[in-house]
Amino acid sequence: MSERVIMHIDMNAFYASVAQHLDPSLRNRPVAVAGDPERRSGIILAKSREAKACGVKTAEAIWQAKQKCRDLIVVPPDYAAYKRYSTLARMIYYEYTNQVEPFGLDESWIDVTGSMHLFGESPMLIAQEISERVKKELGLTVSVGVSWNKVSAKLGSDTDPGDGIIAITKSNFKDVAWPMPASEMIYVGPATTRKLQSAGYMAIGDLAHAGDCFLDKRFGKIGRMLRAFARGEDQSPVRVMDPAKADADYVVKGIGNGLTAPRDLVCEADVKALVWLLSESVSQRLRESHLRCRTISVGIRRAVDLTGYSRQTTLRVPTCLTTDVANIAMELIRASQPLDEEHAIRTIHVRTTNLSSMLEPTQHDLFGDVEKVSKLEKLDLVID
Repeated sequence: MSERVIMHIDMNAFYASVAQHLDPSLRNRPVAVAGDPERRSGIILAKSREAKACGVKTAEAIWQAKQKCRDLIVVPPDYAAYKRYSTLARMIYYEYTNQVEPFGLDESWIDVTGSMHLFGESPMLIAQEISERVKKELGLTVSVGVSWNKVSAKLGSDTDPGDGIIAITKSNFKDVAWPMPASEMIYVGPATTRKLQSAGYMAIGDLAHAGDCFLDKRFGKIGRMLRAFARGEDQSPVRVMDPAKADADYVVKGIGNGLTAPRDLVCEADVKALVWLLSESVSQRLRESHLRCRTISVGIRRAVDLTGYSRQTTLRVPTCLTTDVANIAMELIRASQPLDEEHAIRTIHVRTTNLSSMLEPTQHDLFGDVEKVSKLEKLDLVID
């Protein structure tokens, strides 16, 4: 079997670059895409190269960014434009292979193993051609990682400072990847990084040599998977894209929604209003997808210090009812904290997981009212 040729393509400073392309007056100027300060979502979502050079960072407050860069131009997000540019980019990739797997709006993996012979047999030339086409047709630049698996290809694109192509091969993998901080690898987030560092595992090469006992004890099932990735062992396929949707089909594992309130939530009525709003959105999406959930969770961010927590519970019988999701979410919050001004809430997130199809037979509770549940589901569907 021939070695796979996989690319990870990441559009540089995507949100800010789209803004600069749509408005030529913003080009070559420090630009940040940020939320609305009046709605208390005023943090930096993305920054241009010029803003990054001034020290502006993603997720910091607008006032902090402007202290670093007085000439910073702040523009609101335009998700319709981002979706349009993302779709256009994916359709360019689709001209080289049908295996195009998006990873967010601005990133995609593509597998050109089976189509390389149509484009000159050189992965680097194909990557260069794609890069030039995105620049010419969309006015954006991309970083491209070329490798034999998805994890290493992403590592390559993440390493590139912008508008370049990085090849990570089996022969140079250890020299290139192993000295990098473990946090550079996909799926190694802040919490995992802290666990690794506390045990002295600082680099990807350290993780590659981690023992079974440590990995099983500290990370469970995901531990050995991360070690395999650190060794360059990844056989996961690149999904086939549906050109009509400009996206690949995924198994839905969870449906959730969250919102930062325009003011602090200081009483039960405030919290209940937002919980019901979110629960209605989540439950409607469950029903649209013909799914029920067994696990309901809430995430809370406090107003005082912006710290947060999450709570969840698992039901004996799966549900898609708005009343069930909302009532259980409220119960989880009530059990976790007082609902008063001293414990004001800034952000709430409601999420449902452990999903099952509504077409599958359900084992109902022996003491439950099956007929009532059925009527309530039908009522919710009519309301939808």
